[in-house]
Amino acid sequence: MGSGRFTFFVVAIVLFVLAAFSSCQKDPAVAAPGESKSVVADSSVFSSPGNSLAAFGTLKIKFGDSTYTFDATRDSIAFINVSVDNTSHYFGITAINKEHTMSFGISSAGFAYSNIFRAIAGSQFLVSGDDRKPALQLSLSRYSGPKDFGDINVSQYNVGNQLAKGSFYTFLAKDDKAGSPYYRVEGTFDLRLK
Repeated sequence: MGSGRFTFFVVAIVLFVLAAFSSCQKDPAVAAPGESKSVVADSSVFSSPGNSLAAFGTLKIKFGDSTYTFDATRDSIAFINVSVDNTSHYFGITAINKEHTMSFGISSAGFAYSNIFRAIAGSQFLVSGDDRKPALQLSLSRYSGPKDFGDINVSQYNVGNQLAKGSFYTFLAKDDKAGSPYYRVEGTFDLRLK
């Protein structure tokens, strides 16, 4: 497996784990696992400094003619910092709505701080459909048309009550095959701690 594909795989797994982790943080109906159950996860994912669940603010995603909004007062939106084997570092945003019908994750290599532009390293967007409408599943594809995965702009990070504020764009596809159509997805985030 090539190093680029391995990195994409690691970032995708981290985004999915963190989406599940952040979804449990605001859902009081989800109980903690009992002593007889075991949870396997890389402890560095959860113990990395700077992982924060937003208390207020929004994450807005524009795809086609639609805008999807996560509201931190009801949905789970986390700003994450992840270290993989203390050699690779990533930051990003992961979110899941209260109904667990929509999730989004985006990440970039390096460390988060104010006034940075960074290339996108991984992203996924999932929306569940009803019986008559199939689910929407988009992810970062190595075959994106412009050979550009997009950028994330963090204008403010960890300043007072401001957890993170900025914007991003990326190109996502329904599958990772050559010739598959890709879509430009844009978004903004304005996340606060209190």
